Amino acid sequence: MTLRGTATRLTIFIGETDQWHHHPVYTEIVHRAHRAGLAGASVMRGIEGFGKSSHVHTTRILSLSQDLPVAIVIVDADDKIRDFLPQLDELVSEGLVILDPVEVVRYVGRPGEEPA
Repeated sequence: MTLRGTATRLTIFIGETDQWHHHPVYTEIVHRAHRAGLAGASVMRGIEGFGKSSHVHTTRILSLSQDLPVAIVIVDADDKIRDFLPQLDELVSEGLVILDPVEVVRYVGRPGEEPA
């Protein structure tokens, strides 16, 4: 798959402990993105943050949190990203979902790896 030029970045901010059928929501989002044939998805764990509840979650020793912020980032063609959005309706009950226009300059896999 070649991805170059204008694209859309989908970023989903949720809590690390958010669950979907006894599995992390971020895992379900990544697996659904893979099944949808999207270019890729990455999950990043935050070290500190807060959202609508205004409760600060942090990794600091004196204030350990069990629900750190997580961001799932997916970049692909705008139409493919927008086609994927309805799947988030049932998965993201609390959080933030944003879209940004981006320009893909380079998208290269590891040598010898074929897309699944």
